[in-house]
Amino acid sequence: MVNSTAILVPCLVVAVPFIVYFGFLGLVTIPWFQRNVIYAHKIHSLWWGNINEPEQWGFAENQVTPFRITTPDGESLYAWHVLPLSIYAQHESTLSSQPGGLSPDITTTENFRLLRDDPNAKLIITSQLTQGYRPQHYHTLTGPHSPYHLLAIDYRGFGLSSGSPTESGLALDAEAAVRWAVETARVPPERIVIVGHSLGTAVTAALMERLILGSATASGSSCSSPASNSDPSGSELTRDDDTSWNFAGIVQIAPFSSLPDMLSDYAIAGLIPVLRPLKWAWPWGVRKLLSRLVDRWDSAGRWRRIARAVSERGGRLRITFVHAKNDRDIPPKEDDLLFQAVVEGMLGGDRRWDDGEGFEMEKKKRVVVKGKNEFVAEWREGDVVVRQELVPHGGHNAVLVSAPVLLAVARSFDSDAESAV
Repeated sequence: MVNSTAILVPCLVVAVPFIVYFGFLGLVTIPWFQRNVIYAHKIHSLWWGNINEPEQWGFAENQVTPFRITTPDGESLYAWHVLPLSIYAQHESTLSSQPGGLSPDITTTENFRLLRDDPNAKLIITSQLTQGYRPQHYHTLTGPHSPYHLLAIDYRGFGLSSGSPTESGLALDAEAAVRWAVETARVPPERIVIVGHSLGTAVTAALMERLILGSATASGSSCSSPASNSDPSGSELTRDDDTSWNFAGIVQIAPFSSLPDMLSDYAIAGLIPVLRPLKWAWPWGVRKLLSRLVDRWDSAGRWRRIARAVSERGGRLRITFVHAKNDRDIPPKEDDLLFQAVVEGMLGGDRRWDDGEGFEMEKKKRVVVKGKNEFVAEWREGDVVVRQELVPHGGHNAVLVSAPVLLAVARSFDSDAESAV
């Protein structure tokens, strides 16, 4: 007589992983579940630290001012203003005597005055401050020999910010931060560098689309008319002349071209493929699944449109992509797609290298190989410059504190210097 247990156990061992896998894929078609998985905004360093006490991460007393920024649609964003140590040291006694913790009105603080009243103040705007590896990144950017102020926000739904993350909502959050810097702190765009990392790079592309084209696309995959003033988040959009938004530079660290493209080959920690097995066995199913993404983050399409608009108006744009070869989360090939998209926009948007070979031949003329798994490529058309830098080490997160990132920021602020590859 056949032992039913002997048959059942092996069947369960084989079947359960498939049930869990396809059950998970089914759940991610539900928008609420999908966004919680993609943004992972409930996972943050608040579990083991109080970010209203930045001194826990090695900052000087009251070097950091926690405060809030209100978005046009009523969300409250948690933010940090970090003083550069070089300026802090000159005013240490005054700064350290102020009340610490969350500021109810940052405009009444000495920290804010030092930013607003300095006609030469330089500001870095970045995001996602409630991740454990961010403070070290901020230390690197605002260290003892750095002249840079830093504004970091948490997007809606992240950390202590209110709301829930959506593509249009996060773009609105980034715009709120930029407008706070320009309109409240009175720092002109020419003295601002926007630094994005991972998700933040996609948000930066959406932000620039809002500011320069005056448009926002909910899916990121369709191109809305630049003249459109409708926004899925419910906020009114106005078209700004791009000469008003000539930022010193945009630095994109570990970016991706679009969410569907990245997810189609994504592997957890670079080892466990999520959709790749299904892509080989059932490509139609993968396409169907990716079509259910509610937030698509088409950064390549956005940068193509932005570069074209800026080029046609004779504006100024500086974009730098930095990626580590050993990034296990987002492969560095994503930078290649973004670099090409910007170049196509610079050249008018009509020229496309669909086969890739023609573009690679042109790109190689502008590449300087610096070592194994290390190169710099730069393409300039008029006053629009895109730079791609591959570094051998740093992974997905440690690259934030690498010299190439700090140099990219410094190079962006040094607008009068010729780029030295």
